[in-house]
Amino acid sequence: MKYLQGIEPREYQQKIFETCVEKNCLVVLPTGLGKTLIALMLTIERMMKFPGQKVVILAPTKPLAEQHLNSFKKYLPELFGELQLFTGAVTAENRKKIWRTADIIFSTPQCVANDIKKNLYDLSEVCLLVEDEAHRCVKNYDYNFLAKRYLYQAENPRIIGLTASPGSDAGKIKTICRNLSVNAVELRTRESEDVKKYLQEREYEKVMVDFPPEFEEMRHVLLKLFNKYVEELKYRKVLFGPVSKIALIKLQQRIMGTLAKGLKNWNYMLGASACAQAIKIQHALELLETQTLESFHVYLKKLFDEAAKKKSKGVVKLVAKPEFNYVFMTSNELLSKKREHPKIQKLMEIVERERKNNSKMKIILFTQFRDSAVVINKNLNELEGIKAKIFVGQAKKKGLGMNQKEQKKIIEEFSAGDFNVLCATCIAEEGLDIPEVNAVIFYEPVASAIRTIQRAGRTARLMKGKMIMLITKKTRDEVYFYVSRAREKGMSKAIESVRDGLGEKSERQKVL
Repeated sequence: MKYLQGIEPREYQQKIFETCVEKNCLVVLPTGLGKTLIALMLTIERMMKFPGQKVVILAPTKPLAEQHLNSFKKYLPELFGELQLFTGAVTAENRKKIWRTADIIFSTPQCVANDIKKNLYDLSEVCLLVEDEAHRCVKNYDYNFLAKRYLYQAENPRIIGLTASPGSDAGKIKTICRNLSVNAVELRTRESEDVKKYLQEREYEKVMVDFPPEFEEMRHVLLKLFNKYVEELKYRKVLFGPVSKIALIKLQQRIMGTLAKGLKNWNYMLGASACAQAIKIQHALELLETQTLESFHVYLKKLFDEAAKKKSKGVVKLVAKPEFNYVFMTSNELLSKKREHPKIQKLMEIVERERKNNSKMKIILFTQFRDSAVVINKNLNELEGIKAKIFVGQAKKKGLGMNQKEQKKIIEEFSAGDFNVLCATCIAEEGLDIPEVNAVIFYEPVASAIRTIQRAGRTARLMKGKMIMLITKKTRDEVYFYVSRAREKGMSKAIESVRDGLGEKSERQKVL
């Protein structure tokens, strides 16, 4: 392709590009298989077709927008056009000036959306809008506002959405397509015929661990306490149907919404308190079953601290209950005997084994919670030849948080081989240019197909890789594992059904 330097598109990239030339398209392609190159090829095509017009590349975070900018710089001739990065650090007035002269703008959606709302510039001269991590095109995310405004203002509109997975819910996929005004979907998985030949073999290992009897006893006591709160919610006629953490959070939002309207309903006020405590116990159960004993104990201690500060009457009552005190004392006793969740020991054995097999190995370990990442990191650094570091998001929680500069530094050190295990929370799932690793370890399964696909996509691209999943038997780990598997399998079917619907729609439009 003219102007593309130092890289040749693969067969599937060329096919997807050809669709994107003709139609607004949602591109579903696993992590690391070159979605950015498709966006770059389309940028060249559109700017040649509409000289003097601009291209806008949007990504949810500044590091990701910067990553796209660097990719474009690498594969485009220097004089092709002026490339600019918009961030919150650039003042709105300066962004207005830059907009006039820039040819390709890389930005977060918030930046451009704020500028458009203030009428600093418009999107009339934009001939291509690219929205990366397009599975976010739901609810009130700025991607939706911009896509709508773009189609209204642009003289020569073309939109593409990029994602590793839009999820398995056909309704949600339809919403994403509708919000992007997409009339074509290009889906590829690791098993697609035109993708397979470019990928390396990925070994899959499911590691089951037993839930210890002492943990089972604590769970039993917490469940009894949890069920009392559930009974109270049912008695107050505010909770109906199956009980889950999500159902309780939705109930809490509903009750708080009603109370916020100024309705002083005593039944609702007591229901709100019972619901809040039930959610806390559910969270404690999740930590006990799937995380580390230390993070579970830290959470119980936090509730004691909240009660001491009298943050809420409900918490004061909760920690005063004998069941709660029994669980707190038992976890404290087990920790004093150096007991931990069996996953920790199993994880250390796996990492040691992987290092013996390959002294230059690199591993990403994913876990849901920062407290777990801290405990895991501490344990792994006790192993000979293992140097682990934590990788978390920006929000400061218990003093643990990384700004984008710190995140970038960690990734550079990991790429350079300064350490060999990255203990990451969900921040490492999406988009970021993290180097190829020999193995991805899930400390726990996640029920989301999107997150599972993103995590797994970190390995077996350019070299053989492994995906290792730790599962505690007879806990929610097993439930999440099977839910995620079912959703992953359902994703292709859901996309196919939406794609067929889009095809029928465009045929109807032709007839009309």
